[in-house]
Amino acid sequence: MSDSDAAAAQNGNNPASKAASKAAPVLLDCCGGLNNVDYSKMDLTLMEELLTDFSFCIAVIAIIFNPLFWNAVARWEHRTRRLSRLFGSPYLACYFLGFVIILLNVYRSHSITMAMKVQARWEVMERTDVFYAGVAFMVLGTVLVVSSFLALGFTGTFLGDYFGILMDEKVTGFPFNITENPMYWGSTANYLGLALMGASPVGLVLTAIVAVAYKVAIRFEGPFTERIYQERSQRHKHE
Repeated sequence: MSDSDAAAAQNGNNPASKAASKAAPVLLDCCGGLNNVDYSKMDLTLMEELLTDFSFCIAVIAIIFNPLFWNAVARWEHRTRRLSRLFGSPYLACYFLGFVIILLNVYRSHSITMAMKVQARWEVMERTDVFYAGVAFMVLGTVLVVSSFLALGFTGTFLGDYFGILMDEKVTGFPFNITENPMYWGSTANYLGLALMGASPVGLVLTAIVAVAYKVAIRFEGPFTERIYQERSQRHKHE
């Protein structure tokens, strides 16, 4: 036996050498890495169906358009007071915008429902526990939305702050002691519940889009509303 063979045999019988080999696993390069993956053979049928489905596209547009519309109109009103002058009262102007928002949200719900009906149901979700989970989300969402409306009133719910209709103090009771934006997240919970009850994967996708749209809206509405009340506080100090 040569010296090199003897050394190799000795290392193979060495417990420390065995432990080191076990402690350092060999990294396998599956399929030669992502560079060797043929992306042209990926099944994009579902994505293509969604993007070419007219009802799905309409639902996405409605979801994105609604918060964009009411934020743009409310900020324009805060800056110009055009609607208040047109209706002769900030309250009438706020009621008008509120009813328009309600109609837009009704159409959004209709478009989401139609998109869910057109697309296929998901067999994995067609279970009793999933259905009742959807019912629970619907109940939770309805409680958040209704209690939020009762706490804020019509003008408080539909951006009355932008019309100069300010609340005396910040609402901190239920449901605002649970979440800061119960109206938005309650509405999101309703759509999630509807998707679960309908075993609709498209409903889950649209619910995620609703959540993202509301998250973006909150980032714009929150600081702007705080600024409105800060301006009122500064005016009261000067008075």
